Amino acid sequence: MNLLDEFNDYRSKMNERIMTEDNKVIKRFFNLDTNTYAEGELDVKTKEMIGLACSMVLRCDDCIKYHLGKSFEARVGRKEIFEVFSIALVIGGSIVIPHLRRAVEFWEELEKKNQVNV
Repeated sequence: MNLLDEFNDYRSKMNERIMTEDNKVIKRFFNLDTNTYAEGELDVKTKEMIGLACSMVLRCDDCIKYHLGKSFEARVGRKEIFEVFSIALVIGGSIVIPHLRRAVEFWEELEKKNQVNV
């Protein structure tokens, strides 16, 4: 199983398990997250890039992978994604570098899977 499928399969499986508990607070939080990234005054592409930069600064690898996937779906290009990486690095400092490495690896897997010229 590749990096993308492993992440997406695990995320889907665990989200389904979490939702079976029928916990109102958890369901409302998940809904809030979904609605936050919906089209609004800011477009989805912009919101995903903001989410990615924040996730990198907070050093959440799962969040980084999620926002990379959503950014890719929103047609964020390679040059744009590297600008986001640079913003996160400047804001977060050198502690972001290990997450940057994994983010680049995941982004390249997205490109490879979708046969994007790099």
